[in-house]
Amino acid sequence: MNTDAQKILVVGGAGYIGSHVVKALRDAGKSPVVFDNMSSGLQENLLAGIPFIKGDTQFPEQLATAMEGVDSIIHLAALKAAGESMTAPEKYAENNISGTINLLNAAAAANVKYFVFSSSAAVYGEPQYLPLDEAHPTKPLNFYGYTKLAVENLLYWYSQLKDLRFSSLRYFNAAGYDVEGELNGLEQEPNNLLPIVMETIVGRRKKVEVFGTDYETRDGSCIRDYIHVSDLAEAHLRALDYLQRENQDLVVNLGTSKGLSVLEILQIAREVCGVDFDYTLGPRRVGDPAVVLAKAGLATELLGWKPKHSDAKTLLETTLRAYQKSKDS
Repeated sequence: MNTDAQKILVVGGAGYIGSHVVKALRDAGKSPVVFDNMSSGLQENLLAGIPFIKGDTQFPEQLATAMEGVDSIIHLAALKAAGESMTAPEKYAENNISGTINLLNAAAAANVKYFVFSSSAAVYGEPQYLPLDEAHPTKPLNFYGYTKLAVENLLYWYSQLKDLRFSSLRYFNAAGYDVEGELNGLEQEPNNLLPIVMETIVGRRKKVEVFGTDYETRDGSCIRDYIHVSDLAEAHLRALDYLQRENQDLVVNLGTSKGLSVLEILQIAREVCGVDFDYTLGPRRVGDPAVVLAKAGLATELLGWKPKHSDAKTLLETTLRAYQKSKDS
């Protein structure tokens, strides 16, 4: 069977990470189809020549129609603001869990064979040891993380009962923009540090707020494992190839195992952008661990995957380019 000729439905393919996954599939000669309700997806993220279906995982009939000719699914359609998930859990349960159940049922009915799931390091919760490996206990600290874990548990059962091979990719802090500059659609209302820094640099924000400077880290600020979105996209492609080749389920971390602190990001941003900007030092946020680092050796071993673009300079330069292009347009 020529797997390249089979359609790959990318659910959430007009979003930040999804659009980069679609680009990686296209560049590898695959046949992606974007399925997105455009609640956070962007028109400018829809690549020319790639089929697009406007649809929502809340509507099973839309999913059933979208399954025609589909062999594989890559699922990236989730609400992801951890703080909001604690105040509006019903919204996250409906979109992230119920929506995925609808997607899985449509996939099973259409005999879809492979399912790549965009999971999260949020399934782990407070680190009990570092770096975090795939065997680390899963005790999410927020409802968003719980929804990701709930979907992983569903996938285990659908694998056994419906013969659906799955790959769950637990990634850490996604950052950066397309290294080739083709994709520049900015995330709306970002919650992550790098976009907030860039919004400050281009004048959309007045300042960056640093939450906590008294952690037991090298400079007192939180340390996180940042992974470039182009590296993430490559991992989704390799995960799908793995499922097709090995016919085995897969759960792997995606990260660099090398952390950057908040204050280091601010310093490197100044150097890369050549702009000084205001920031304030504030108290810790509840639920923020001091250090979160991935152990991603399993992804290297099983997928032959290693991050190529996740150094601080590339992360910041590609993000700056996207923000400058948005400002100039």
